[in-house]
Amino acid sequence: MSRQQAEKRGRQAERIAAWWLRLKGWQIVGRRLRTPAGEVDLVARRGSMIAFVEVKARGSDTDLALAIDERRLARVAAAAEILWHDLAKAGDDMRIDVILLAPGRPPRHLANVWHGG
Repeated sequence: MSRQQAEKRGRQAERIAAWWLRLKGWQIVGRRLRTPAGEVDLVARRGSMIAFVEVKARGSDTDLALAIDERRLARVAAAAEILWHDLAKAGDDMRIDVILLAPGRPPRHLANVWHGG
């Protein structure tokens, strides 16, 4: 897959993930937020919880199993720490989530996947 095709697939996956989160009562407060530590695909808020969401789309469930690793989650967590100061209100809490997408499957939302590593 070319870089341009991968970029297009990634943007489409992020749109689907944002739609999925909104259906679950989340408000999208950021998309593709870049920091010196890395990028966060989506930032969503529900009540006092802010979720920093990594979105991965692959051609199959098997490929999805390999899409997320501790290094990628650590990068999202580092970026979230930077973004937190601009997005959080007093009393807010944060977590790192992952949404996995494969053709013919509903999105799989994994909540609170990072516990510092």
